[in-house]
Amino acid sequence: MIRVWTTKVDGCYRTFNIDGHAGYAEIGEDIVCAAVSALVINTINSIEKFTEDAFTCDCQDGMIKSWEFTSVISSGTALLMDALMLGLHDIQKSYGAQYLQIVQD
Repeated sequence: MIRVWTTKVDGCYRTFNIDGHAGYAEIGEDIVCAAVSALVINTINSIEKFTEDAFTCDCQDGMIKSWEFTSVISSGTALLMDALMLGLHDIQKSYGAQYLQIVQD
């Protein structure tokens, strides 16, 4: 199962953590993992390209594991994060909580 945790402080995103494997199919064939990875990578790339918001990122084995915003985020980053979370929730609804668990603080 993929586990996603997000933290908001005063209504603004602060952290995002992701861990695990969906287990929907074999590694390399798992469409749930592929969809989640595409959303996460696109969000990070979009924040870097289209905003000036600073964050630290932890990557392991070529995979993004977590990031933390180091200051208050812009409305653009908030929108990108909301879009990421919408996409993740839609994946969870489509494939089931046994493959993707989302925890928001």
